[in-house]
Amino acid sequence: MSNNNNDIPVSPLKIIPLGGLEQIGMNITAFEYEDSIIIVDCGLAFPQDDMYGIDLVIPDVTYIRDNYDKLKGFVITHGHEDHIGSIAYVLAQVSAPVYATNLTMGLIEHKLEEYDREHAAAGVSLMETVRRKVITFGQSINLGCFRIEFIRTNHSIVDAAALAIYSPVGCVVHTGDFKVDYTPVYGDAIDLQRFAEIGKKGVLALLCDSTNADRPGFTPSEKTLAPIFDNLFTENKNSRIFVATFASNVDRVQQIINSACRAGRKVAVEGRSMVNIIDTAQRLERIMIPENTLVSLDDMKDIAPDKQVIITTGSQGESMAALSRMADGTHKKITIGAGDMVIFSSHPIPGNEKPVTRIINQLLQKGANVVFQDVHVSGHACQEEIKLIYSLVQPKYSVPVHGEYKHLKAHAAIAAELGIPKDHIKILNSGDVLELTQDSAEVTGTVPVGDILVDGSGVGDVGNVVLRDRQRLAADGIIIVCMSITSEGQLIAGPDIVTRGFVYVKESEDLIGEATDIARSAAEKSIDNGSDWNGIKTSVRDAISDFVWKNLKRKPMILPIIEEV
Repeated sequence: MSNNNNDIPVSPLKIIPLGGLEQIGMNITAFEYEDSIIIVDCGLAFPQDDMYGIDLVIPDVTYIRDNYDKLKGFVITHGHEDHIGSIAYVLAQVSAPVYATNLTMGLIEHKLEEYDREHAAAGVSLMETVRRKVITFGQSINLGCFRIEFIRTNHSIVDAAALAIYSPVGCVVHTGDFKVDYTPVYGDAIDLQRFAEIGKKGVLALLCDSTNADRPGFTPSEKTLAPIFDNLFTENKNSRIFVATFASNVDRVQQIINSACRAGRKVAVEGRSMVNIIDTAQRLERIMIPENTLVSLDDMKDIAPDKQVIITTGSQGESMAALSRMADGTHKKITIGAGDMVIFSSHPIPGNEKPVTRIINQLLQKGANVVFQDVHVSGHACQEEIKLIYSLVQPKYSVPVHGEYKHLKAHAAIAAELGIPKDHIKILNSGDVLELTQDSAEVTGTVPVGDILVDGSGVGDVGNVVLRDRQRLAADGIIIVCMSITSEGQLIAGPDIVTRGFVYVKESEDLIGEATDIARSAAEKSIDNGSDWNGIKTSVRDAISDFVWKNLKRKPMILPIIEEV
């Protein structure tokens, strides 16, 4: 294949996942052809349990910064946090146009506004500097060497899109997060006809959602939940009803509101992220709330409990989410008690089972009734829907995306079952450079990738060393050894030992006394040997560390402090 002349070979198309593989979250992929790069999605990941104090995890975009002159724009598939959550942080480093559908762009703009407020002192406004364009389904945009077409799909949020990415090498289809829902709550069903039309013209590679690749069958339609909610509302007609779900699951919120209206109940929304997303969806007419249905929490005081429905965040057990604060009794406006009904309309994300169970137990102890089963359907395709997309698109190469390694392997098995040769199925790691031509698909190298940790307003200032210190502090605490030494090298005060998170000093006076003696002996010996202050600190640290390990089998952080007098 060639550009204009059969003697001139076409350059390879590079597909470079900068995140989103080996995990659920932080989806961001670069597509590069010669002097053009486009970025598909720009998500975040939520911190793991041992990332103490970390608020968010965003991708390392060193590769984008290093190739900024090639960057043509960001193309976003839908408005979930794992696909748009880091976009403000990244745009602050590499400003480029952003293209997305209506609700997705509304949620992105809210993130840019929030970033601008938090960084007002910097004097730079992303809302003013970042060019944004809302795309409709079926519309195409030209970015450098690429043409990108937005295709309607279904997901648990409105306005989700798949992408057909046309390059001189061929067409690559990226499904985004999708399911096949013939009866969606809002809008039309997935455009299977367009997938088939693109497939007939020839598709070089398919990047397809792998989240449910290990689940047989089809994902049920979101509308199958309507009678379940109706029945729950009828069966609990004398109860105040709480429903916990993902803030971004706009279709689910619509279902709950519909059932509340049919039951003659008023609805309040609680949780900052939930309020922001529903406000945006309502402004863009992506959720339909009947007049006089939505009220504030303050207005709920004047409404009978059996006429209330409160939709809240916290279905994943997040410690600061609204439902968690209600469960532990720290919410300022809501107290959950006997007779209340709490419905969990979500499944725990892997790793969140323990905090979700903790909240359920707290709610039950308060006398509330809890419903946890059969009130959720996934927004991701199961095996038969994945097979359907493959049969329509008929790709030459398969590139499973969006999932942990077990999901990618399950997806690869599906592709092989459908007849795609095993050497045409490419399971990638984040950072791999996959080069595609009409006749080959090979990983030819890697680029820098990794996790950038966000702690408050600090971005990237907490690295592995700081994180290890936090983990050590959490596990074993800290011992601080304070000493005063003259400039001539005479120990005149201390050592005094202070601990936090190690032992309770008043109950361990003998231990602390012995540790103090050991620290003094180590310091004096080091001074006699002519050591400098660093040498004295090292001697004290090693002596205390050995003593604590022999007696308690613990490894606290030990911090010697010397004051010169």
